[in-house]
Amino acid sequence: MRRGREKGKSHSTRPVGINEGLISLHDPDAIKKVIADLAKKGTPPSTIGVILRDQYGVPLVKHVLGKKMKDILEELNLKPEFPEDLSNLIKRANNVIEHLKEHPKDYRAKRGLEEIISKINRLAKYYKRENILKQEWKHDILVPK
Repeated sequence: MRRGREKGKSHSTRPVGINEGLISLHDPDAIKKVIADLAKKGTPPSTIGVILRDQYGVPLVKHVLGKKMKDILEELNLKPEFPEDLSNLIKRANNVIEHLKEHPKDYRAKRGLEEIISKINRLAKYYKRENILKQEWKHDILVPK
């Protein structure tokens, strides 16, 4: 599903395997506490992972705790209301709508908004099928005329 994305590869690479020596340096309870504190502040899961990697030296939470970040947040009852990728797309759409209020003749932005809405619809369809979102969930984003 490559619809209109650029060709860049500017992302970090994951560790190849589990480094037992590096993982044994970390206390699982302390890491859970850090995750809980950051989640209570409203930090999204991907940002929590970046903070753990950069500040605490935890390469992957799953290697240390044996569970994914999503499962740990569910366990602590701190799971976000919507999946992070869906909420990011909704924020992007709202930013484009604000832009279009000031610049109603920006047809490229209108086309971009249509593409964002299409992505939201595809993701919502998937999340409804997987019972992550409620079946009656709908977004209220409309393309300005």
